[in-house]
Amino acid sequence: MDNLEGGNLDNLNLNNPDKPIPLENAGANESGISHSPLDLGASRAVEIPKAEAPKQVVTTTSRPKPAIAATGERITGVRTFFTKLHPGAINFLDEQITEWLKKNPDISIKQTNVTVGEIQAKKTEPNILITVWY
Repeated sequence: MDNLEGGNLDNLNLNNPDKPIPLENAGANESGISHSPLDLGASRAVEIPKAEAPKQVVTTTSRPKPAIAATGERITGVRTFFTKLHPGAINFLDEQITEWLKKNPDISIKQTNVTVGEIQAKKTEPNILITVWY
């Protein structure tokens, strides 16, 4: 423990730890510690300059935008097809998409997206997901 014999501990109530230590009476004059706020030299108000609008950064490389088959028309629906990643299942998926398009000749495909991800069923396996916006 530190040397507490040399300090002025008369005003500290060490028997009651829940009582706060009074800073004004804790011997501030003897130790030379001031409890008054510090003056950092800013006696007048400091004017903060207004922030400028951020400049737009133009990048020279950008991702190509996906081609949209039918322009000027709104997307009215979406259909997602998915299957496991093996040749037989992918052939069956092709047949499903072809049959769906034959049954709906009025559909105009606006955009498609192909993603590979895991589908959770009895076992979690990688699948191919084809999303068709029409």
